[in-house]
Amino acid sequence: MNTLPTDEEIEGRLADAVGLLTRLIAFPTVSADSNLPLIHFVRDYLESHGVQAELFPDASGAKASLWATIGPSHRPGLVLSGHTDVVPVAGQNWTRPPFALTDEGERLFGRGTADMKGFLACVLAMVPVFAARGGTVPIHLAFSYDEEVGCLGVRPMLEEIAKREPRPWGCVIGEPTSGRPVTAHKGKVAMRCEVVGHACHSAYAPEGVNAVEKAARLIVAIEDLAHDFAANGPRDERFDPPFATAQTGIVTGGVSVNVVPSRCTFSFEARSTDEAELDRFLAAVQTRAEQEVLPGMRAKAPETDVRFELLTRYPALRSPDDATVVALTCEASEESRTGVISFGSEGGLFADAGIPAVICGPGSMDQGHKPDEYVTREELRRCLRFLARLGERAQAIQTNTA
Repeated sequence: MNTLPTDEEIEGRLADAVGLLTRLIAFPTVSADSNLPLIHFVRDYLESHGVQAELFPDASGAKASLWATIGPSHRPGLVLSGHTDVVPVAGQNWTRPPFALTDEGERLFGRGTADMKGFLACVLAMVPVFAARGGTVPIHLAFSYDEEVGCLGVRPMLEEIAKREPRPWGCVIGEPTSGRPVTAHKGKVAMRCEVVGHACHSAYAPEGVNAVEKAARLIVAIEDLAHDFAANGPRDERFDPPFATAQTGIVTGGVSVNVVPSRCTFSFEARSTDEAELDRFLAAVQTRAEQEVLPGMRAKAPETDVRFELLTRYPALRSPDDATVVALTCEASEESRTGVISFGSEGGLFADAGIPAVICGPGSMDQGHKPDEYVTREELRRCLRFLARLGERAQAIQTNTA
């Protein structure tokens, strides 16, 4: 029997979603801060609808991921996943308050509206529908922290969920894709490099080892490798850009212009669909440091060094076309074709845990991470219809074929 909500009921869900989004945006969950107030709000909201949530705190106790199940926990089910953290607003020219929803009719402004609290609000607005429907296939909710700084918070939760039986047969991650199913994205590795030089007065600069200058040589090497990716590396024309990328994002060093700097640190990243290509990139940077930079430094001062630290790494996503969750997402979104994205998500981690993943959510990354970020009411309305169809179709899935 078809139990899909009517247009009038969807409008009611939309009003609820906007109200929930207003609450979610008011929690300034930048990755540097705690997300517990938001997580506790979600936990209490779920409890009010008879759904119990399990929290997975981080080591500090200041953050937590949330896992909840609607329906029978002894059956394989579908995961709806999203991250609760947002990128910072510092240095951006906002014309509206970033942590208060500004409702301008069709557009709803605020940090995280597109990436990705709009999806979370829609999922929460559908909880009463999912709970009332019942059924034999459970809907799991997975809300994580620190996705924006390396997909960190989902890992402890996934590690535990992957041990449990039965394992979910699929996951839909609501990153902003304008409602189109995405089955592939690039993987990423991010590193920090610390260059330890030898300080002295700048009047006697040749006697020192300038950490900033040595770091600059490595930064230029990273740029050269990025150019080589573009010119000579493997290509996949589905992606934009269709080759691996690398760049340096943060550089700090020096204390005064008249002191040869003894310290410089910089952070850099590379993105590729090929894990081996990322390994070759890291090896090339480290080889340049060991063979071309460090020997000259130590010839002047033996205590100098170049040190590398892994910041984060997550795998590429490559979901097979014949995965149950892919067909289901295409059907529910009414999109016949799947796409790819160059930015990352938690999808590769779900896939590595044995849970095939598809990315599909409201809003666009054209608005994400920018000042005056927004999502439209129509995008939320489409997402609610998508979730309604997804939940309905999931009940017909033969769970042993995932």
